[in-house]
Amino acid sequence: MKYLLILLWLPLCFACSDAHKTDVRTLTYASPYPPGHPFSQADIAWMESIEEASEGRIVFDAFWSGSLLSSDMSMLEIRHGVADIGLITPIYTRGGTHVLRTQAGFYGGINSIDDQVALFKCLAESFPSFRHELEGLKVLAIQGGNFPAVITRYTPLKNLEDFKGLRLRVQSEAVALLKELGADPVNMPMGEVYPALAKGIIDGVVAPADTIHSMHFSEVAEHITLVKFSRGAYPARAMSEKVWQSLPADIQRIFEDAQATWEQNLKERLQEAEKRGLNFGRENQMTFHSFSQQQQFDQLYNQMARKEAAGLNEFNIDGEAIFQKAQDLIQAGSPIQCNSGAPQ
Repeated sequence: MKYLLILLWLPLCFACSDAHKTDVRTLTYASPYPPGHPFSQADIAWMESIEEASEGRIVFDAFWSGSLLSSDMSMLEIRHGVADIGLITPIYTRGGTHVLRTQAGFYGGINSIDDQVALFKCLAESFPSFRHELEGLKVLAIQGGNFPAVITRYTPLKNLEDFKGLRLRVQSEAVALLKELGADPVNMPMGEVYPALAKGIIDGVVAPADTIHSMHFSEVAEHITLVKFSRGAYPARAMSEKVWQSLPADIQRIFEDAQATWEQNLKERLQEAEKRGLNFGRENQMTFHSFSQQQQFDQLYNQMARKEAAGLNEFNIDGEAIFQKAQDLIQAGSPIQCNSGAPQ
């Protein structure tokens, strides 16, 4: 009788095992960066943590180097299921991200990556236009960044006058500022900058020092000027809202609980990368220049940001209110403390 019970139990046991296997969900993850990039290293650590926390119920199939997801259409591609999760870049997206793109220039005077991320979350909580532009996406991580400097091929840059005539790749929020300084700004995805520098299509790039190593800019540029461009945070990793809604509640909690760790990991890897980039530039005989007019530059930065904020009125967005709230929180000091008030 005992053996008969065992024989009857075995099929049930295998059925339970098969049911558990079918509970495994494979999600695609996509990034325009190679797997060795600091962003990707943080992403890989995050995926491993999710797989472990879910006890194997979630596994990932990763696609790197733009093989599945583009830089300028990533938000649309994730909304439509090209990838389940991916690195998004609202600052490069074509249309539909007016406030996400412009707000990145409202952070004049910000002093740390932690404050960048905290300020973005305050603004997103306070102004519904942020959520409107992210419809169809579940944001999984907010990313700040190292402060950009200016890397140039042959022309050193030491003061405001030296910007005149330079064709520079720059993030979208600083385009108006560089035009005011007499430069010729170009907004292109970072992956296109190296060949543009090598061919002389651009004279330089406004980018953090970590790119000297990670993007190999020391091979195509001789100078770096340590002028500080203030910069903001932005939603940088997201999942399709349709996919998010299809996940069990306990799995959703795992993703939500992992957000702070992912953001911290991104910050630490960015800081490590900046040190590595500066050292790499020195080792490869790049010439470092100080900048003599940082205070005047900062004042002009905020003047242009306020003008850009006013331009959001065209899209029925009160950009001036967003700009003022950002500056009020920055002026209140670090760490950023969010008192969102009533949504506007």
